[in-house]
Amino acid sequence: MDEETQAGQPGADRVVCAQCETAANGRTAPPTWSCSLEDGVRRYLCDDCARAHIRAIESRLDPDWW
Repeated sequence: MDEETQAGQPGADRVVCAQCETAANGRTAPPTWSCSLEDGVRRYLCDDCARAHIRAIESRLDPDWW
């Protein structure tokens, strides 16, 4: 992935967790964060949220069900 797509949305200054809204340092997500593409929107999950929802992520459940 290039840095332009890492930021999530055009013009975004930082990457934010889609669940808890924790902000990553800088414009790129840390390599330990989870990333998914849902309805054409890139969503990131921080370490803690990804760990808490790992079964739902691996089962490919819609995030609305978490």
